[in-house]
Amino acid sequence: MWVRALKILVVVMGVMIILGTVALVVALVQRSHTAMTGLSSGAVSTDLALRQPPGTRIGQIAVLNGQLAIWVERPDGGRILLVDPQGSRVAGEIRLGD
Repeated sequence: MWVRALKILVVVMGVMIILGTVALVVALVQRSHTAMTGLSSGAVSTDLALRQPPGTRIGQIAVLNGQLAIWVERPDGGRILLVDPQGSRVAGEIRLGD
Protein backbone atom coordinates (compact mmCIF):
# COMPACT_ATOMS: atom_id res chain seq x y z
CA MET A 1 0.00 0.00 0.00
CA TRP A 2 2.69 2.51 1.02
CA VAL A 3 4.91 1.45 -1.86
CA ARG A 4 2.13 2.11 -4.35
CA ALA A 5 1.45 5.57 -2.84
CA LEU A 6 5.18 6.35 -2.94
CA LYS A 7 5.39 5.35 -6.62
CA ILE A 8 2.44 7.59 -7.49
CA LEU A 9 3.98 10.46 -5.55
CA VAL A 10 7.34 10.03 -7.34
CA VAL A 11 5.62 10.01 -10.75
CA VAL A 12 3.56 13.12 -9.94
CA MET A 13 6.64 15.00 -8.70
CA GLY A 14 8.59 13.95 -11.80
CA VAL A 15 5.85 15.31 -14.04
CA MET A 16 5.82 18.55 -12.05
CA ILE A 17 9.60 18.91 -12.48
CA ILE A 18 9.30 18.37 -16.24
CA LEU A 19 6.45 20.89 -16.55
CA GLY A 20 8.35 23.45 -14.48
CA THR A 21 11.44 23.02 -16.64
CA VAL A 22 9.40 23.48 -19.83
CA ALA A 23 7.76 26.62 -18.39
CA LEU A 24 11.18 28.01 -17.44
CA VAL A 25 12.57 27.41 -20.94
CA VAL A 26 9.53 29.07 -22.54
CA ALA A 27 9.91 32.11 -20.26
CA LEU A 28 13.63 32.41 -21.06
CA VAL A 29 13.00 32.21 -24.81
CA GLN A 30 10.31 34.90 -24.62
CA ARG A 31 12.52 37.21 -22.58
CA SER A 32 15.51 36.73 -24.87
CA HIS A 33 13.31 37.49 -27.89
CA THR A 34 12.08 40.69 -26.22
CA ALA A 35 15.64 41.67 -25.29
CA MET A 36 16.92 41.04 -28.82
CA THR A 37 14.28 43.22 -30.43
CA GLY A 38 14.88 45.85 -27.81
CA LEU A 39 11.47 47.37 -28.34
CA SER A 40 7.98 46.10 -27.99
CA SER A 41 6.06 45.87 -31.22
CA GLY A 42 3.60 48.66 -31.80
CA ALA A 43 5.58 51.15 -29.68
CA VAL A 44 7.68 52.37 -32.59
CA SER A 45 6.45 54.82 -35.16
CA THR A 46 7.75 54.42 -38.69
CA ASP A 47 7.21 58.12 -39.47
CA LEU A 48 10.47 59.95 -38.95
CA ALA A 49 11.94 62.80 -40.97
CA LEU A 50 15.64 63.39 -40.39
CA ARG A 51 15.44 66.85 -42.06
CA GLN A 52 18.88 66.85 -43.62
CA PRO A 53 20.04 69.10 -46.48
CA PRO A 54 19.81 67.96 -50.12
CA GLY A 55 22.65 65.67 -51.15
CA THR A 56 22.75 63.88 -47.80
CA ARG A 57 22.90 60.10 -47.86
CA ILE A 58 22.72 57.49 -45.12
CA GLY A 59 25.95 55.53 -44.76
CA GLN A 60 25.07 53.08 -42.02
CA ILE A 61 22.55 52.41 -39.24
CA ALA A 62 23.25 50.69 -35.92
CA VAL A 63 21.41 50.18 -32.62
CA LEU A 64 23.04 51.77 -29.59
CA ASN A 65 21.42 51.52 -26.13
CA GLY A 66 17.88 51.44 -27.52
CA GLN A 67 18.57 54.32 -29.92
CA LEU A 68 19.41 54.28 -33.59
CA ALA A 69 22.83 55.62 -34.53
CA ILE A 70 22.60 56.77 -38.15
CA TRP A 71 25.78 57.69 -40.02
CA VAL A 72 24.96 60.39 -42.59
CA GLU A 73 27.22 61.82 -45.28
CA ARG A 74 26.31 65.47 -45.77
CA PRO A 75 27.79 67.97 -48.22
CA ASP A 76 29.37 69.80 -45.25
CA GLY A 77 30.79 66.61 -43.65
CA GLY A 78 29.79 63.37 -42.00
CA ARG A 79 27.97 63.05 -38.73
CA ILE A 80 26.13 60.55 -36.56
CA LEU A 81 22.51 61.18 -35.66
CA LEU A 82 21.17 59.56 -32.49
CA VAL A 83 17.49 58.84 -33.03
CA ASP A 84 14.98 57.85 -30.34
CA PRO A 85 12.67 55.45 -32.20
CA GLN A 86 10.00 55.49 -29.50
CA GLY A 87 9.70 59.26 -29.56
CA SER A 88 10.31 59.48 -33.33
CA ARG A 89 12.80 62.30 -32.94
CA VAL A 90 16.49 63.02 -33.31
CA ALA A 91 17.87 62.89 -29.76
CA GLY A 92 21.39 64.05 -30.53
CA GLU A 93 24.05 64.64 -33.15
CA ILE A 94 27.75 63.87 -33.19
CA ARG A 95 29.76 65.97 -35.63
CA LEU A 96 33.09 64.72 -36.82
CA GLY A 97 36.17 66.91 -36.56
CA ASP A 98 37.01 69.30 -39.40
